[in-house]
This record gives sequence, structure tokens and C-alpha cells, in this order.
Amino acid sequence: MPDRHGHAATFRIAIARSWRVDETWGTTMRHILFICSQNRLRSPTAEQVFADRDGIETSSAGLNHDAENPVTPELLAWADVIFVMERAHRTKLSSRFRRHLDGKRVICLGIPDDYDYMDAALIALLEAKVPQHLR
Repeated sequence: MPDRHGHAATFRIAIARSWRVDETWGTTMRHILFICSQNRLRSPTAEQVFADRDGIETSSAGLNHDAENPVTPELLAWADVIFVMERAHRTKLSSRFRRHLDGKRVICLGIPDDYDYMDAALIALLEAKVPQHLR
């Protein structure tokens, strides 16, 4: 069954520092949220790149009001770790959702809006920057 981006949906679990038990599967997983502006290029790419990693479940959202999947308090509550693409995203996220970020790790990847969806250069940057924060 395709996900909201038209890609084949996959079951996503993995091992990391924060643990949650998935009551459906009886496994432990860490929830990782990727955020950009529109949720059309960078954050959906990151969601897909890390979707099949063991021990994590991924999602993505956008901070703009017209984003494909807008950031919500519920999505922030779901996330154990939040990755933003730019400093401006961290600022906007803190400004709009400060009370929902209490105790959350928000990591800025410093990736500008210069890439297409699943761009090889974007994937290389994500592969270089994200894994160190998932250990």
C-alpha cells in the first residue's frame, strides 16, 4: 500500500537510545521526525532514506501552513528525536510549538533548500549527518 508520497509503505523499526514498545509488534522502536518547510523535498527524502533502518520509525512534516503534512502537537508528542533542516526551522518550531518541545532533542542538520526529492547529493548529506544522532 503506498504512503502519502506515493511510495511503497514499509514497516519501520530500529534500535536507539529512547525506547518505546510497539504493542502491535512487541518490538522496541525510536520515533524520528524530520521537518522542513513544505514537507515536499528534504524531509520526505529523509523519512524515506531512514525508513528501513532497524529500531526506528520515521515520519516527516513541514512548518508552513500549506505543507503537505503540517507539524502538529500530536506529531511532536509522537517524536523522540526531531531533525530540522535549517536554523530557521528550529527557530520557527520553537516559536510556534515551544510547550510541545519540552525534553525533546531538536537537531539542526544545516541542509539548505537546494535539492529535489531523493536527490543523490541530498541523500549523501543525510547519510553523513543523521546516523551519529541515532546511536
